[in-house]
Amino acid sequence: MADPSSYHIRNICVFSGSRPGKENEFLESANHLDQVLAERKIHLVYGGGNLRLMGFVSIAVFLGGSQVLGVVLKALAKGDIIGKKIREELQVSTMYDQMNAMFNHADAFIALPGGLSTLEKIFHISS
Repeated sequence: MADPSSYHIRNICVFSGSRPGKENEFLESANHLDQVLAERKIHLVYGGGNLRLMGFVSIAVFLGGSQVLGVVLKALAKGDIIGKKIREELQVSTMYDQMNAMFNHADAFIALPGGLSTLEKIFHISS
């Protein structure tokens, strides 16, 4: 096992709800996260949407110079459901495939405020 002090995180997977929520702190937290990722040149792996809270993070990380990988369900990639594409995209068939791809492309995971889907993803990763 690698020495923890020499371990460098290159790719972080971020889970969150798509809506910014009622609290300004949610948006402020997302803003702080995208600044940190961009400053440290850490790449973002996420569910692929560019709308609302995750869109805010993905666009800011991309504009900050880091790579962004959106792991998108093929069914959602066909229309404008996920928003404007500004990142590398990996299309998968099922939610299970999406989770596995995100897991395989990330060194670490972060959860921003979200709903039951966000919790489900965190539980899936921790099992």
